[in-house]
Amino acid sequence: MASSPLNAEPSQPQEREEQHLPPKTYVDAAVENLTGDSEKDNNTPSQYIGQGEDDAPRSPLRKPHKRNGSLRVNGLRNKTSAQSLLVEKFRDRDGEHLTSINPLDSEDSGQQTQKSPSRRTGGGELVSGRRAGAGWEKSGCVSSLPSHTPDRIDKVRIHWAPLNVPLKRRLQTLVVLWHTLCIALFLTTFFFLCAVPLFWPLLFPYVLYLLFSTAGHSGTLSRRSSFLRSLSIWSLFASYFPARLHRSQVLPPTRKYIFGYHPHGIISHGAFAAFVTEALGFAQLFPGITNTLLTLDSNFRIPLYRDYALALGLASVSRESCENILSKGGANGEGMGRAITIVVGGARESLDAQPGTLRLVLKRRKGFVKLGIRTGADLVPVLAFGENNLYDQVQPETHPVIHKTQLVVKKALGFTIPLFHARGVFNYDVGMMPYRTPLNIVVGRPIKVAQQKVPDEAYVDEIHGLYVAELERLWREWRGEFAKGMKADLEFVE
Repeated sequence: MASSPLNAEPSQPQEREEQHLPPKTYVDAAVENLTGDSEKDNNTPSQYIGQGEDDAPRSPLRKPHKRNGSLRVNGLRNKTSAQSLLVEKFRDRDGEHLTSINPLDSEDSGQQTQKSPSRRTGGGELVSGRRAGAGWEKSGCVSSLPSHTPDRIDKVRIHWAPLNVPLKRRLQTLVVLWHTLCIALFLTTFFFLCAVPLFWPLLFPYVLYLLFSTAGHSGTLSRRSSFLRSLSIWSLFASYFPARLHRSQVLPPTRKYIFGYHPHGIISHGAFAAFVTEALGFAQLFPGITNTLLTLDSNFRIPLYRDYALALGLASVSRESCENILSKGGANGEGMGRAITIVVGGARESLDAQPGTLRLVLKRRKGFVKLGIRTGADLVPVLAFGENNLYDQVQPETHPVIHKTQLVVKKALGFTIPLFHARGVFNYDVGMMPYRTPLNIVVGRPIKVAQQKVPDEAYVDEIHGLYVAELERLWREWRGEFAKGMKADLEFVE
């Protein structure tokens, strides 16, 4: 189609008077001129019309305004994206899959388990607990890189946190900092109170009670506070990494269980998030089961902190404490529906907590198996993908003297102190705060145990072998989903 001629009407005043046309303004003529030039050259983008014809500067044409701010403010856009996360599907090579509890709001106590259509070809399904703080998976900074990535730490300079960090991320950091330093803070508070004579009449009987109290290993769990365990601040703690709890099979509350948590890591943040708090929905995934995370007995001799630990439901890892919890209370008064969580590798395994590796101290660890046989508690392996990636520590290959010293301290005192570091509160390279690395705690299938008052050694070895095989299955089937960048294989030592 031919284009219309340029300036069809005469533009000169005398010609317009001869044709009895009204005078044309300068603005009309200029607009006509620009329009005509654009029609001559169809290859010129519209945003550069008129540019280069003279020395006058020109700006690109403004694009139409997208009116999506109101959607974001009113929450409609976020609601749409969250609805797409109602069901998450992870499938292993055997066709098993996991589905997720509604992650719209991790602090909503009314969340229910949403199951995806069954498309599996083998065993049961893996069901995931609630997602704490959905939408905050990535740090957006250097700390979001995997712990074993060489580019995370710039040896030349420190990467400082920007000032415009969202408030929720600052609160996440604050809660994790509290958990990391709470023992030191409670001790500092106690010594400060000791310096004030006004508190001496209260502190003296408290110290006596502290020395002779049996609350840490009595098994009654009378100091346990469901309110403290369900506080919304723990959702901030879990979403810092973020952490997620998954189950392989429903556990009937008519049995009792021993959860074996692997690996220990440096501080076992995953065990705290999954089994001490309700941030990841343990009560929804395992209804009717009262789980207790076990820790060193010496922690229940620390003033003020021991009361905090008892309120969270922690207990001593001593043999007496384990047997009391699994033989008292519960629905039948003999431990039915109760469970304990033991970090099997202990302090020795923490020395092997290197990023990108999974070395479990388990070959000679059979005490928890004997405990399960004596009490009739089924064994449930738990594998935490990402626990070893939360911190960097001194490698024994490059510092053998330090490693040997740590082993001597472990043998003499029962615990050791790994020389570790990660990120800080205001920087991403130096400090004792864990990296923001995803944690996926997968609870395996239970190994049923027949109760024996005196465990037979052959039966102990059989149950131990089944336990190790279930851990290997968890690693084999879910490493492709939760440890994609990890090259090292699962390794059992000692």
